[in-house]
Amino acid sequence: QLQACGGGLVQAGGSLRLSCTASGRTFSSNAIGWFRQAPGKERSFVAAIGWRGGTTLAADSVKGRFAISRDNAKNTAYLQMNSLKPEDTAVYYCASYRSSLPSRDPEYVAYWGQGTLVTVSS
Repeated sequence: QLQACGGGLVQAGGSLRLSCTASGRTFSSNAIGWFRQAPGKERSFVAAIGWRGGTTLAADSVKGRFAISRDNAKNTAYLQMNSLKPEDTAVYYCASYRSSLPSRDPEYVAYWGQGTLVTVSS
């Protein structure tokens, strides 16, 4: 089970940190990712990190603003979001992949968290 939290309302230019905590299953051997779904749009990839944390991927739209990290001792992954824009408004979902390697493709996701809402006001 994946539990995402940390969403909320923030002004443009502000920051938020999302957390994704896994329970009841192995966390450290799987890649973890974040996806988001804006109103009226399909779910899209945001960022992902490999099992050791050495490999990260990020969507072009968030590069330089968002950073993904993980603490395997705490079974938790994080998404630090800086310089937020109104177009970042979405429900953010964390995901655990089937393998240790991250991917932009949701086909490789084995488990989804329940989502946390991020709203960025202009």
